[in-house]
Amino acid sequence: MQPNKPIIVQGDGSILLEVDSEQYVAARDLLARFAELEKSPEYIHTYRVTPLSLWNAASSGMGVEDIIAPLAALAKFPIPQNVERDIRENMGRYGRVKLIAADGELCLVSDDVPLMVELSNARQVMRHITRIASPTQMVVEPGKRGHIKQALIKIGYPVEDLAGYVEGERLPIELRSVTRRGKSFNIRRYQQEAVEIFHAGGSLHGGSGCIVLPCGAGKTIVGMAIMSELQTSTLILTPNTIALRQWIDELLDKTTLTPDDIGEYSGLRKQIRPVTVCTYQVLTYSKRGADGETECPHFSLFAARDWGLIIYDEVHLLPAPVFRITAELQARRRLGLTATLVREDGLEDDVFSLIGPKKFDVPWKDLERQGWIATALCHEVRINMSDALRMEYAVTPSRRKYAVSAQNPKKAAVVKALIAGHPDELVLVIGMYLDQLQMLAAELQCPLITGKTPVRERERLYDMFRKGECRLLVISKVGNFSVDLPDAQVAIEISGTFGSRQEEAQRLGRILRPKSDGGQAHFYTIVTRDTVDQTYAVNRQRFLTEQGYSYEILYEEEVLGDDAV
Repeated sequence: MQPNKPIIVQGDGSILLEVDSEQYVAARDLLARFAELEKSPEYIHTYRVTPLSLWNAASSGMGVEDIIAPLAALAKFPIPQNVERDIRENMGRYGRVKLIAADGELCLVSDDVPLMVELSNARQVMRHITRIASPTQMVVEPGKRGHIKQALIKIGYPVEDLAGYVEGERLPIELRSVTRRGKSFNIRRYQQEAVEIFHAGGSLHGGSGCIVLPCGAGKTIVGMAIMSELQTSTLILTPNTIALRQWIDELLDKTTLTPDDIGEYSGLRKQIRPVTVCTYQVLTYSKRGADGETECPHFSLFAARDWGLIIYDEVHLLPAPVFRITAELQARRRLGLTATLVREDGLEDDVFSLIGPKKFDVPWKDLERQGWIATALCHEVRINMSDALRMEYAVTPSRRKYAVSAQNPKKAAVVKALIAGHPDELVLVIGMYLDQLQMLAAELQCPLITGKTPVRERERLYDMFRKGECRLLVISKVGNFSVDLPDAQVAIEISGTFGSRQEEAQRLGRILRPKSDGGQAHFYTIVTRDTVDQTYAVNRQRFLTEQGYSYEILYEEEVLGDDAV
């Protein structure tokens, strides 16, 4: 027994971490590489080792001893034998089955003959097999490369895909040393490392996977650098039109591409050029065909050119229909960019098998210490309900309780007090309920941006905010992602998508770009005490807690002072 150590590994695969330990930071950073944070109350955080978390660790280069040895060194008690065996077994499953190209055919291979016999008796695998060539090799049906990868991960055998990629249409593209706006431009060390790991020197071990970096850390720059490395025609998929325009602006500013090289494929324009930037919304537009079947007419974009690379921006938001078409695009290099691989729909294994495993990840606090993202202080402000609202909440059906508690009218006074406490800073107020946002924008006498706000008007308001001509914006969920507001210093969250961890990370990301004055960022989330609003807040904060952020707990009387009721 090592009583001063911070970790307890339990036989059910859960890991307890003492927050007050002097070794907490080292232990947290270790666990974040191969385990998932489940709960993060004040004193003891609970992690869980899962097959997918271990496969992502294996794909990013971690070995079994990179986990077992430091885990044992930080544990109070010996690691239970079954847990150690599970770690070894699951880590060992990654790459036991491989996809390769052999004699013009796509083949599933493994040196483990009993495993191949097991797979030959799995119906979900054999539906994609044309023949068994030998005890160690099966021939996969052409075009089913993604489908068989999905089938195999479902039964616990993630495939290492070494079948190679088409080169695509050649496209000369270089990064500039001086941007078109006249600023010096150099790729950062961690960005270059991400590029090199993804490319893998052009070998079969590179070419598909996800790069995970905090908001504001330059994921777009990594994407452009990979385009420069590959020199190939590229399709870029983005979550919205604002993100689409930002990609085009960045490409024109920081690369040698010209406007004639770049096409916008959106609701307004349908341009297909060597680099084409499209939104998920347009891509997944569906209609009923003459035969009565639903079809997505814009999926033809994937075959419109000989793409050598497909970039999935904000890959954690990838819609299910795009997964279906991606299963048939496995011969194209695929790059996923995201701040978090957390998906609330449980489709993380589809990202792993169809886009690719996590290739590169940097702890948010590491980049904060290096000055690449802003230092952020997180606060949770807990408020009470009026007696009337408490009664309404008590009789409200469970499915509606969050809406009632999240829209607590008392939040408005707290928002005003917080804004008053940051008189010279740029402030974003973010929520999800439109009635709540409209009322608040009217009280604050400031602009409101929602999904109904025309793109041109959104761009105008964002530009005014960047220039300091408008100090305060109220925004709906459209502000969750891909909005470049480098000098936003304060974000106030009044309601969210239930307990979404990815949304919390994205919202904090809106204020993480380094400030021109080197100042700190402040993130406030306002929750109603003793309700599901507070319960969801705990879950929302899990991912950020894993990244090293902690929330200072404040109560409304501390914020409102003499104005508290």
